[in-house]
Amino acid sequence: MRLPFLRHAMPMLLAALLLGACHGKDEAAQAGGSTPQAALQASIDLLKAGDFDRLWKHALPPADYANLRADWSLQQRDARPISAADRARFHEAMQKLGGPDAAARLYAELQPKLAAMEQQYKDQLPMLVSVGEAMLKSAVAQSRTLSEARKTQADGVLDVMLPWVRQTPWFDQARAQQAVGVAVATARQLDLKDPDQLHAMDFDATMGKYAVAWGGLKRLLAIYGLSVDDTLDSVKLTPLSNDNGHAVVKIDYTLLGRPLSTEATLVQENGRWYSEDLLQNARQSHRQLQQAATASAPASAGSAVTKD
Repeated sequence: MRLPFLRHAMPMLLAALLLGACHGKDEAAQAGGSTPQAALQASIDLLKAGDFDRLWKHALPPADYANLRADWSLQQRDARPISAADRARFHEAMQKLGGPDAAARLYAELQPKLAAMEQQYKDQLPMLVSVGEAMLKSAVAQSRTLSEARKTQADGVLDVMLPWVRQTPWFDQARAQQAVGVAVATARQLDLKDPDQLHAMDFDATMGKYAVAWGGLKRLLAIYGLSVDDTLDSVKLTPLSNDNGHAVVKIDYTLLGRPLSTEATLVQENGRWYSEDLLQNARQSHRQLQQAATASAPASAGSAVTKD
């Protein structure tokens, strides 16, 4: 992802949108929601469908959505050039994933490696997960950007996810064969012929590619026992407060069979409801990009004058 806001906001958006309750799919066609619950439900419908363009259009007020698209073009202009090494790796990967009988050939290559990895790492995996757990929980505890409530919520998710990582049969041959098939099918759907194609894509085209990748990721996770859609379908909302254009909603959901809960804060603008965190993040990212563009403009102009 080339746009910093999308890179940082996407995990937050996916976490914040583990929601659902009222139905009302007409909300998905509009910016924001007529109620806090309607705003969240429309977002979850779009997320499940992988309709990322309409998701951003719904999750942000019209002016902020327009800024998001404009910032995308600005970021595209300043994208880092593709190195020869990156280009070579891209072509090699695409040839492996897109060639004839790619799934069978890749699995034939993977099978002996998987057996060797199982022999080498199976007994070490619980220890490695425990080390990772300690590091992740330490990072959460020391975070300066997370509130105490968010830290508690993050710890709850880790307490569910890490046992899944520890217990999942990652070296299972049958699952690996299915996963290879999904990876090959997703790569073919993405239909990326050249790394320059990534730099040339506009916002709409890129959102379409995100949808394909999102669908592939959900299928891969399902192979190993984690159904994203089941989690999204499990969500129940309970309004906690709604006063002076601010609302708080309790979000109960089930992740890997374990009940969890969190809260979402929404704000009302022009009669519609939006995620407060997402809106603040979008506006801060836009300001930073505009400031960076303004700061680089005089330098670019000076460089042009010197060349003349």
